[in-house]
Amino acid sequence: MAVHLRLTRMGRHKRPFYRVVAADSHMKRDGRFLEIIGTYDPLKESDKASFKEDRVLEWLQKGAQPTDSVRALLRRTGVYKALAESKKLAKA
Repeated sequence: MAVHLRLTRMGRHKRPFYRVVAADSHMKRDGRFLEIIGTYDPLKESDKASFKEDRVLEWLQKGAQPTDSVRALLRRTGVYKALAESKKLAKA
């Protein structure tokens, strides 16, 4: 089973709100998922994305692949830096 970190659309018409979820790659975009690991609100002025960093890092260490949009959000919020640091600590 390949796990992807992806956005699931919520909200109403022309007012999108997204959940960042860990889901099986064969499931539909808004279908079943394994866990909610964050949120993203593109209409907010600041603090658009928030993540449960410990859960995101755990999924990434298990081999989950983020989509391009989720990867950009992780970089923007600094979660990817935490992943790189944890990999350095694991090697030492």
